[in-house]
Amino acid sequence: MKYLSILTLAPLIGALTVAFVPRAKPELAKRLALIWSIVVLAVGVATWVAYKPGGARMQLQESYTWIPAWGAKFSFAVDGIALVMIALIALLVPLVILASWHDAEKSKRSVPAYFALLLALEGTMIGTFTSADVLLFYLFFEVMLVPMYFIIGSFGTDVPAKQRQYAAVKFFLYSLVGGLLMLAAVIGMWVYGGQTFDWQTLTNVEFTTTVQRWLFLGFFIAFAIKAPFFPFHTWLPDAGGAAPAGAAALLVGVMDKVGTFGILRYCLPLFPEASRWFAPWAIGLSVIGIIYAALVAIGQKDLKRLVSYTSIAHFGFIGVGIFAFTYQAGSGAVLYMVNHGLATGLLFLVVGMFVARRGSTLVTDFGGAGKLLPVLAGVFFIAGMASLALPGLAPFVSEFLVLIGTFTVNKPVAVIATVGIILAAAYVLWMIQRTTQGNTNPALLDLAPMKRDLSLREGIVVAPLIVLLIVLGFYPKPVLDVINPAVQATLTDVVTPERADPAPATSTVEAGK
Repeated sequence: MKYLSILTLAPLIGALTVAFVPRAKPELAKRLALIWSIVVLAVGVATWVAYKPGGARMQLQESYTWIPAWGAKFSFAVDGIALVMIALIALLVPLVILASWHDAEKSKRSVPAYFALLLALEGTMIGTFTSADVLLFYLFFEVMLVPMYFIIGSFGTDVPAKQRQYAAVKFFLYSLVGGLLMLAAVIGMWVYGGQTFDWQTLTNVEFTTTVQRWLFLGFFIAFAIKAPFFPFHTWLPDAGGAAPAGAAALLVGVMDKVGTFGILRYCLPLFPEASRWFAPWAIGLSVIGIIYAALVAIGQKDLKRLVSYTSIAHFGFIGVGIFAFTYQAGSGAVLYMVNHGLATGLLFLVVGMFVARRGSTLVTDFGGAGKLLPVLAGVFFIAGMASLALPGLAPFVSEFLVLIGTFTVNKPVAVIATVGIILAAAYVLWMIQRTTQGNTNPALLDLAPMKRDLSLREGIVVAPLIVLLIVLGFYPKPVLDVINPAVQATLTDVVTPERADPAPATSTVEAGK
């Protein structure tokens, strides 16, 4: 079965199907979008089952002729890192569609267009993770900007139209500039790499030191903008604050991970010497991002911008884990990519539920909400605790692995990064206290009783994420078994096994218990 081509094409076909639904039939568009997303989820589960964690590095390979003169092909393949990200996308999109059931109607724009854009975004995101041809990856990397641009600019309702359009243009321009730098690097790699875009072939090419460093920069800056790493992060709070909550969950929970995935898939294996040379700079930017974003998050008054800044801090941990060049830190970084998607996805969706009831994103407009919305406030508390990596919830495992793997080779960086955990407790607890505790805001009393707490639809949205956060918090082994071989293969391309610390990540987690 051609799992990867089906996974990539199914959402795109679904997007076309939904786009042609008449605007006068919004419910039909919603149901079709949900059905297509569930089909993709089913294929994603089948792909997970077909993948063999102890098998070849790149599996489920497919290749089709595209541009013979350039050596470009429609090539698809996944390793464990790509597989867990595809699984995260396949899980989140149906939940986001359910959570966004009424979002397009608020914007007074076409409901079929909104859900078609969500499916198009899913297909292009999956394409970036399944591509085994560098030119094909670049194509998906750029095209996925288009649906998110229109979602932010046309369907966000929580900010004024001018602010929304500004955020959409800023998001697009930042990513486009990064993409153009990467395009220059892709062309340079084709010229110096034997005129091929095949990833497997390029991993065996020995570029000169100077060429490596310039090509690394072209890719890294594009990925650092996408991730986003400090100081390329400024587009995210604007985009996250302007986008509908469901789309923001995909933006921060999955789309940004294309940046960190790109570093692992392209920068490290293709340019190992340059990766080692630039590693101290990358770690330095990551540590600054952890502290800076946490401090700025503490001062935020807008819930969606606050969550966006927390994500910038979390990406700092992922950056430290990648460039520490140890198996434990690397596995922790990839696991963090998954766990952050679950935790921040849940947090954005719950914030969206609060905003839908109150009609405001300001923290001060939700005082004492827990008295009227006890179940929703409880889910908000769980999402917040996951965001600050409370032991027993999934992000703790990944954060623990990153820190212990980094501490073995760079104690000062690990210690400074730990300060970010303390700051995370400050901004999360402050957010929860100001929104759900204290005196009840009189405006909340005007909410109709039926709108006060979780509906059945909203319960279906949050339940799978909560279950996964708890299960992976106590038993991350199934995911780590998929991640570890890919991380070890990636780091072996960059450093010697002795430098990478061969202790399996699962052993560390079990010892920590």
